[in-house]
Amino acid sequence: MEQDARLLHASSFGAAAVAYAEHRPDYAPAAVRWALEAAPGPRVLDLGAGTGKLTGTLVALGADVIAVEPDPAMLAELRHALPGVDALPGGAEAIPLPDASVDAVLAGNALHWFDMALAGPEIARVLAPGGILAGLWNVLDDRVDWVAGLDRASTSAAIGPRDAFSRWRAATASLHLPEDGSVARFDSAEQAEFPHGQRRTADSLIATIATRAGVLLMPEQEREAALGGIRAYLASRPETNDGEFTLPMLTGVLRVRQLRALDPQSLKTPW
Repeated sequence: MEQDARLLHASSFGAAAVAYAEHRPDYAPAAVRWALEAAPGPRVLDLGAGTGKLTGTLVALGADVIAVEPDPAMLAELRHALPGVDALPGGAEAIPLPDASVDAVLAGNALHWFDMALAGPEIARVLAPGGILAGLWNVLDDRVDWVAGLDRASTSAAIGPRDAFSRWRAATASLHLPEDGSVARFDSAEQAEFPHGQRRTADSLIATIATRAGVLLMPEQEREAALGGIRAYLASRPETNDGEFTLPMLTGVLRVRQLRALDPQSLKTPW
């Protein structure tokens, strides 16, 4: 995605902050544990934290969390939902934290929005020795027949390359720090998926899809047509045409560790 288009998409969520907070799923706890298992301590930065979907899971797991989010409306929803969390305005390209102040940087459905030429050195700066960078994405499990049909019934803007299991690994594999002599090197990226699910109705699933950046930026007539096509598909399927159902998902994780000399004993963490 071109830089200007990426910035436009990344800045689109504030207009739907309330709907995002209501409808977007949280993250599988097992996925968050895996992301953090080699972190040298409990201090975690949730970068591009949005309305706090990942932040809440981190709090439940006992992490010492700081959340950073650039959009004021999204940040307001996070602070409302999680008033005990230190939530700061800021972005990945200029992180408002001191050097070596966190043991892990996690990004929930956000890493692909970062300008890594700028964010890479910033993330390396705030990480402690041996710190972890991990991106997490909730993806549709399109190994399930009706979910694969939902994918086919959707426009590419509604369910993009990072949003379905069959495509997310290829779409996210290169979203790690660039190898640059000016920043600490990271080890090879690892990817893993963990089962997840969300209770939905047809209406609430439509509302969830409507919070995706590609849909938010569609012209109104195109957006209504795209969501109408998805609604018609859900009405045609026995799994989704009557009341609540579980939307089969996975939380995918891309994880790298900063390579610096450190005491192996420091890798003992509570995860």
